Amino acid sequence: MKKFKVSIIGYGYWGPKLARNFQNSNFFNMNSIIDISKKNLIKARRDFPLAKIGTDYKHYLNKLNISLVVISTPTKTHFKIAKYALEKKINVLVEKPLSLSIKEVKILENLAKKNKVLLFVDYPFLFSGSIKYIKKLIDNKKFGNLIEIESFREQAPIRKDCNVVWDLTVHDVSILHYLLNKMPYRYESRKLKTVSKNQADTAYLNLSYKNNINVFLKNTWISPSKIRLIKFKFKKAIVYCDENEPIYKIRIFKKKQASNNEYNLEVPDLDLSEPLSILVNYIYKSLSEKRNIIFDDNLNLNITKILKKLS
Repeated sequence: MKKFKVSIIGYGYWGPKLARNFQNSNFFNMNSIIDISKKNLIKARRDFPLAKIGTDYKHYLNKLNISLVVISTPTKTHFKIAKYALEKKINVLVEKPLSLSIKEVKILENLAKKNKVLLFVDYPFLFSGSIKYIKKLIDNKKFGNLIEIESFREQAPIRKDCNVVWDLTVHDVSILHYLLNKMPYRYESRKLKTVSKNQADTAYLNLSYKNNINVFLKNTWISPSKIRLIKFKFKKAIVYCDENEPIYKIRIFKKKQASNNEYNLEVPDLDLSEPLSILVNYIYKSLSEKRNIIFDDNLNLNITKILKKLS
């Protein structure tokens, strides 16, 4: 079986997680790891003794016949590195967010189309079994129309290269776009610097969609506990989606009667595969078939437009 050669650029916080999932796949070969940090390169050499290790990504992309470049570097460097790889006609996966600029996203999308290569962004929850389950509930209206969504995403490393909207809200926005397949018509955003001096570390956000669907988001880096909870309020049930739960990620509270506030609890079976591993499988299928179904129809551009209005 032919394996696609992968080069990881950036081996700090998220790079090792991506590298592990590509290494565990039967379809990819971890060819090289590039970072400018000596400490990160020491870790990379320990984790992947057979991979080539270095600091100059241009050297490796020019020499090694790479099939896929995985970029997990600071946000401000995404555009430059991704553009260089796409110009070399190399497929690219970028850690979210793709860019803070709508113009740069358009350039990268057009460059990928021009050179007939694929551009992916790591929106991990689009590949989670729990979100796919919620998608089915919304589409088949099992519990009636969706009325309201509340999402609470708290605790994450404080970043200097972007604010909390670009770091955490990007998850909610990508999930919303996947579930609802539409753009909001009204945006409200309140951002605070509660601890961080450089970037807003807390955001309270409201989005309104057609069909009277209202969304409230709370995102913050500053919290003593990690929270990843989304509440979906349907006409006949309220569904909790908690990505922190190892097994029971979805809890369905079905209304006993429409007129009261009493519920029966149901816990469905889910695909508990790691979302990043499903993403890796999706990338393999996309490269093999030379098409990128999930990211077609301006997914990256639409997500960036929403984040730009909220940030």
